[in-house]
Amino acid sequence: MRFVKKVWHVIVAVKDGLVLLLMLLFFGGLYAVLSAKPTVSASARGALLLDLDGPISEQPAGPEPLEILRGGSTDREFRLRDVVGALDAAAAQPQVQAVALDLDNFAGGGQVAITDVGRAIDKVRKANKRVIAYASAYTDDSYQLASHASEIWINPLGTVLIRGPGGANLYFKGFMDKLGVTANVYKVGTYKAATEPFTRSDMSPEARENLQALAGALWQNWQDEVHRARPRAQIRDYVAAPEAAFAKAGGDMAKAAVATGLVDRVGDRTAFGKRMAELVGIDNDDVPGSFKTIKYTPWIKTHPAGDSGGKIGVLTIAGEIVDGEASSGTAGGETIRKILQDGLDDKDLSALVVRVDSPGGSVLASEQIRGAILDAKAQGLPVVVSMGSVAASGGYWVSTAADYVFAEPSTITGSIGVFGIIPSFQNTLQKLGIGADGVKTTALSGEPDVLRGPSVEAGRLIQMSIENIYDRFLGLVSAARKLPVARVDAIGQGRIWDGGSARQLGLIDRFGSIDDAIAEAAKRAKLDPAKVKPVYLDKEPSFFEELAEGWASEEGDDSMARDGFSRIAAEPRVTFMRAVADAGRILTGPAIQVRCIECGPTSLAMPKPAEQSRIAALLALLMP
Repeated sequence: MRFVKKVWHVIVAVKDGLVLLLMLLFFGGLYAVLSAKPTVSASARGALLLDLDGPISEQPAGPEPLEILRGGSTDREFRLRDVVGALDAAAAQPQVQAVALDLDNFAGGGQVAITDVGRAIDKVRKANKRVIAYASAYTDDSYQLASHASEIWINPLGTVLIRGPGGANLYFKGFMDKLGVTANVYKVGTYKAATEPFTRSDMSPEARENLQALAGALWQNWQDEVHRARPRAQIRDYVAAPEAAFAKAGGDMAKAAVATGLVDRVGDRTAFGKRMAELVGIDNDDVPGSFKTIKYTPWIKTHPAGDSGGKIGVLTIAGEIVDGEASSGTAGGETIRKILQDGLDDKDLSALVVRVDSPGGSVLASEQIRGAILDAKAQGLPVVVSMGSVAASGGYWVSTAADYVFAEPSTITGSIGVFGIIPSFQNTLQKLGIGADGVKTTALSGEPDVLRGPSVEAGRLIQMSIENIYDRFLGLVSAARKLPVARVDAIGQGRIWDGGSARQLGLIDRFGSIDDAIAEAAKRAKLDPAKVKPVYLDKEPSFFEELAEGWASEEGDDSMARDGFSRIAAEPRVTFMRAVADAGRILTGPAIQVRCIECGPTSLAMPKPAEQSRIAALLALLMP
């Protein structure tokens, strides 16, 4: 009997070993397949198909492996430098004969990011290659991009709906009063409006003044860019009286867009495909509208941005600045520090460019990132900051470590101010008939007391800390920009500035793109700007992140509404979800923050499924 048991144990052990071996082989093979890098052969010819079925962002948020395994949707985001790099390579490589710019499902991007892509499209056109844009409907972001194309096509049932910056924000004061939640606010800055959604039911006059000026500047920059890219477009007249333009065309909105020079041709996808086939050839005679294409993903794999042997390190600080570790699309203080330190240790860098596209967040994380940049400077590296669409509050805090700062006219920056919010629930408990009591050994025992409300002493200490951090912020800006502290205080106070105003005020040095920043860094390192190559300092994805990225759909979400009115009607839902998500992050985040919530969302994509579930659960709990 013992012999039989021993044999049985051996059989079970062999079985378990074989199962483990097969699992390892399966996942190893799956990883090899999904992480394979498809490339474009040298003999391939056709149009680069740039199907932007998602938003353009400085640093896309990584895919959620668990969500993919559950079969959930994965919103695709396009990395700005990849899109620009793909177009630059298209301009230089003869195998790309034209570019098909498909904007049917384009989800937008920051104004500066779209300007950067527009410049890359201009390079393609200067190389005598046609760029043909197509969409069923164009809104502000998609039209800003399409205006750089050689030809703009629109569906016969399509429309161009240009609205300009602006819109409503959510204010939670009345809702919080109903719940009995008290927002204990501590801040410095007349214009630091990030706290207003929790203390008011509408916008303060100071915030309205600031945001109206910012929106006006961004709108003027948008119109100027579109006019330069497409002078024949009667954009101002069209926006001023769209109803008149539609009526003149007999209610046909596509024809109205042609009549006012906003688009060139009206046609469906088959007609668009035939036009592309005229330029690059037919791919399949049996498929109407088929044309020879070069896919985007293999193209960027064949022509990657950056160079592993580059001398100019490029560090990206994108999204909300948070404490500790964070995944791509969020700037974790510890993550950024490690990335930069690894780059300094492993790369033979001569200079550092810091690309900032962040509205800020944690003050401690912002200072940790600034300290890491100063460590690079201590090693003798020149440091140049390139501001993207947003570099405000904590985003500006980290920028003070630079020797030189570039921005664009449409960059949103400034917001030099500090705030803190601690919610307390004394009124909520009273509504529920619940009491809260206890003992103390010092004035700060149990503080800040979220059950009975922070004490006067605790409130004074928090406010003193806020004011001290604001004074430090002023000092950092004063030293970096060589401005008197009183002057920085006058242009600070939490006020947000567009890039043009920031340049006049001395908050930045020059207008320019990230390429200009790289060239400036090379000069400061005594290198030839024409010969240097950037090396991008990024967090290495984990095994599961690479697996999830390979598993994620290449096609994006093709189910979204394409007609213009349906698309803009869906925006309030997205705005609501983002606003609630932002409110949750502020109320549950660090007690002291340098964040600019008025600068726009940290991501243009919808909140991730896990965050949407938390929002839904919160609303279900709070709603009667």
